[in-house]
Amino acid sequence: MNREEFKANAKKNIDNMFAKIDELEAKKEHAKAETKAKYEEHLAALKAQRENLIDKYNSMTEASDEKWEETKAAFSSAAESFKEGFDKIKSIF
Repeated sequence: MNREEFKANAKKNIDNMFAKIDELEAKKEHAKAETKAKYEEHLAALKAQRENLIDKYNSMTEASDEKWEETKAAFSSAAESFKEGFDKIKSIF
């Protein structure tokens, strides 16, 4: 996959992940009281990871050819952490 394809795919994945956060926000209202606090804690962590993912994406899209592989790897790592966080919050329900 070339650089432009990777960036386009990354952007698509980010948009999907952020849509999932919106879905989680909606589900929060239906959580039981004892579950709600834990859910909100995980959701706040997921939102922080979202900000990190945006930073890594922006760094990757602006990277020079020399830094491309490094920023691509950093973005991929941040995306994987985000997915793990999403899986954790999904398991609450």
